[in-house]
Amino acid sequence: MKKCPQCGRDYDNTMMFCLDDGAELLYGPALSVPPAVAGGALSSDEGPETAILHSTAAPGEAPTRALIHTTEQTAVLPRGAEAEPRESLGGLSEKQSFSANRAAKPLIAAVAAVVLFIGAFAGYRYFSIGGSGAINSIAVMPFENRNSDADTDYLSDGLAESVIFRLTQIPDLKVSPTSSVMRYKGASTDVAKIASELGVDAVMTGRLTKRGDNLNITVELVDARTNKSLWGEQYERKLSELLTTQREMVAEIVSKLQLKLSGESEQKLAKKYTDNSEAYQLYLQGRFHWNKRTAAEFEKAVVFFKQAIEKDPNYALAHSGLADTYGLFPRYGDFRPKEYMPQAKAAALKALELDPNLAEAHTSLAQITLFYEYDFTGAEKSFKRAIELDPNYATAHQWYGLLLTYIGKNDESVREAKKAFELDPFSLRINADLATSLAVANRFDEALLQNKKLNALFPDERRFRGINGNIYTAQGKYDQAVDELLLSLTADKDFKPENITRMKEAYGKNGWDGFQRMYGEILLEELNTKQAKDPNGYISAGEFANAYAWGKNKEKTIEYLNKAYDERDRRMMNLKADKTWDFVRDDPRFKELVKRVGIPE
Repeated sequence: MKKCPQCGRDYDNTMMFCLDDGAELLYGPALSVPPAVAGGALSSDEGPETAILHSTAAPGEAPTRALIHTTEQTAVLPRGAEAEPRESLGGLSEKQSFSANRAAKPLIAAVAAVVLFIGAFAGYRYFSIGGSGAINSIAVMPFENRNSDADTDYLSDGLAESVIFRLTQIPDLKVSPTSSVMRYKGASTDVAKIASELGVDAVMTGRLTKRGDNLNITVELVDARTNKSLWGEQYERKLSELLTTQREMVAEIVSKLQLKLSGESEQKLAKKYTDNSEAYQLYLQGRFHWNKRTAAEFEKAVVFFKQAIEKDPNYALAHSGLADTYGLFPRYGDFRPKEYMPQAKAAALKALELDPNLAEAHTSLAQITLFYEYDFTGAEKSFKRAIELDPNYATAHQWYGLLLTYIGKNDESVREAKKAFELDPFSLRINADLATSLAVANRFDEALLQNKKLNALFPDERRFRGINGNIYTAQGKYDQAVDELLLSLTADKDFKPENITRMKEAYGKNGWDGFQRMYGEILLEELNTKQAKDPNGYISAGEFANAYAWGKNKEKTIEYLNKAYDERDRRMMNLKADKTWDFVRDDPRFKELVKRVGIPE
């Protein structure tokens, strides 16, 4: 048995580091041994229901112990405890002393009983747990917020997300990511159905109630294959103890799943990202708003991440969260990349300075390096490092897959996109990016099928029809492309009905070329109207380049693509892969621009 020298917690011999404080575990008796039994006797000092079987270590060997907790009818041997064979058993307490000859037979019988028990226990483990096979996958559901108060949702969602993050540090354990489990939030908990849909063996559910500074947290871990409860616990804690409680939960899950951990995995699980409870709660609030993926929610997330950093400047995860937020602003609204991306890079670099092994921060830096600095080599290096540190981080595979699409490595791109999908099958963006990767690779039937799956998960007529239209366009199936694109535009409430009529008429008169030119004209009208309403507002040059490209205006397209380059627009990544630019692809000015962006040949 091992013991933490700091907190005193007991662990079995397979563990190396304490999951509470990260201290290296030491061998040694967990309880002080009275002189009368120091020689290795059977003692009943712990009470009538517990016996301690002590072993005498040879010189230079670490002492060990095996505990057998007994009740009137059963005995339970803790994980990792093994009764080692001994040449003698001596030093009995007063009530147990008798001559060696009289003791021999009973003691031999006792040892035999222990051996038989170990065999029986192993059999019990096989049939009760091992009979269904080892548990290699788990889903941690969003905790039910019993307060019915949206202001405390960050606690119920954040606690689950923290547990998920910790468990993903175990390489051989498949953990459903936050984006996958969040779709079950507020729904009735059908463990078997959830496990089947997510493809996991075990499901953890929980409930959280907050009254003032008091928390009541109830959790249950269920083997979905047998519908047996593996563990349940109720925590009555203060809000300030939330961080410690989260660590305890992870330790219990690891124990109940009987996971074999490497030394590296133990270190990752034991790692403390912050000891400041207030910083941790602020970080949870930041992630809560970040997960909603809107510009307004990003602004709230920035506030909470910064407050978390003020409480603990060395909190690497908070810096990484800030980098993620700044990095996505230009993608989710009219925000100048030059205003937000440098802040994103500074936050990512700070996170890596504090924790060089944080996969999330490497991924954030890779995204900035790619989409803002146009450094394909540097971005690929950071993506690969992130994947090396955490092979189960779906976002790293997803974004790396996009990079491979941009440089024309289509087979590798699809591979990474499918890996991301395998890890996070219920992410909207990952599903959409997989459809795009398949289409760019000319795997059109697969792309159409993937788009159907995306729509089944996230019904959206505009997106569904739009992706279909792009796929049919790439195939040259223009009648079908027009039908789908018009259905997509009809589903757009901001697109005027009279413009639908204009596009239909243009297609009828001049075919696909007329349809494209009319769409480009309408897009340009909308952009000019938007700019007139807010002359000081920002509209990406890339949007104008796209409108001119539909309208087949070569001069204006190249002019605005160069402006988009100066703005560091992320659309520049797509110059090689996007068929929108085919009509200017042979122009020397376009070829020069592709070289300036640095897209490999």
